Amino acid sequence: MIVMMGVSAAAAIVFHACQHIPYGGIVQGMDSKIKKSQLARLGRIEGQVRGIARMIEEERYCIDVLNQLRAVRAALNKVEQETLGDHLQHCVAHAFHAGSEKDRKDKIEEILEVLDSRRH
Repeated sequence: MIVMMGVSAAAAIVFHACQHIPYGGIVQGMDSKIKKSQLARLGRIEGQVRGIARMIEEERYCIDVLNQLRAVRAALNKVEQETLGDHLQHCVAHAFHAGSEKDRKDKIEEILEVLDSRRH
């Protein structure tokens, strides 16, 4: 796919699997195998959350609810971890191989922000 950023077609940059141009710049799409896996995992998480809501409606034992909440949190952490790994392997790697110094600094800053927000 050819993506043009306010330049002529001759000056266009070619990106593999580029899905869209977000506010922060150009990104590549998620690996299709990981995307499929993530969507399946998120579907299971969605079902778990609905199950927790039913447990609360049925006034199930608090520890059982808390255990299910921990399981959902662990599953979401796995999705986050895999998404971060995919981002590092594609978007960050691209910025370091083909991007400018600003692109590299931006990617490092993005990652640091995400990692910092995980601590809170």
